Amino acid sequence: MRTEPTPEEIAAYRDDGFVVLHGFLEPAELEEWRAAVEEAVAARQGAGLPGGRWRRDEEHSDDYYERVFVQRVNLWMDSPRLRGLLLDERIGRLAADLAGVGGVRIWHDQALIKPPWANPTAWHLDAPYWSFSSRDAISLWLALDDATVRNGCMYFLPGTHRRATYDNVSIGRNLGALFGVYPDWASEEPRAAEMRAGSCSFHNGLVAHAAGPNMTPRPRRAMTCGFMPDGATFNGKQNILSDAQVARLTVGDPLTDERQNPLVFSRGSGAGQGGPH
Repeated sequence: MRTEPTPEEIAAYRDDGFVVLHGFLEPAELEEWRAAVEEAVAARQGAGLPGGRWRRDEEHSDDYYERVFVQRVNLWMDSPRLRGLLLDERIGRLAADLAGVGGVRIWHDQALIKPPWANPTAWHLDAPYWSFSSRDAISLWLALDDATVRNGCMYFLPGTHRRATYDNVSIGRNLGALFGVYPDWASEEPRAAEMRAGSCSFHNGLVAHAAGPNMTPRPRRAMTCGFMPDGATFNGKQNILSDAQVARLTVGDPLTDERQNPLVFSRGSGAGQGGPH
């Protein structure tokens, strides 16, 4: 695994709001990630969240959104195998180095699988959906298959993280709905983030991004994880939190529950919470 970003990669991330790290995983590591994700997704039996919450039938739905991607969230919670991979302190340190923060916690992971002939993913921002507000939120996007312009690779609008507010749109049928909120962005050139399997990108939670359609008869698989800076606080949005969790929180409370948001890396402690070192 590549664990040390170069100064050029750090500068690119901070300037553009994203960076692609080619050759992130060794071949054996890629096979372990693929196997762990496949096992964890199958064990969910169609449920989007742990405990059977948010169950939808993507395979037989005619709804446009259901044909954008198959989404399985917080697999680390019910897959010890994935927990060991995602709570790897080396990944947390890499995310913290790119974002320039002292430590990171998992907000949520997501397996994002574009099925064959899948619809595109509309332009959107990540952080405005989430239950904390930070301009330093950062996400890992790991390619489990080659990600190309033919099968739905990611696209970014470089530098938009510096100009974005927390206004946002839902991911729906209108690919460019976000430009109704940020009209100046409509004339900007996107950058495709093609990558081979085992490579990854990191992107800021406020950078505009999208993904193309899958124009092939094969799925395009990715494993992602959103990280929040350690010390982030509740902003009042529920997002993936349960009703019971929200009832216990007040706006401004720190999101430090290890059962929901485990600490992956902290410069203060010098260690994460349970991945291989």
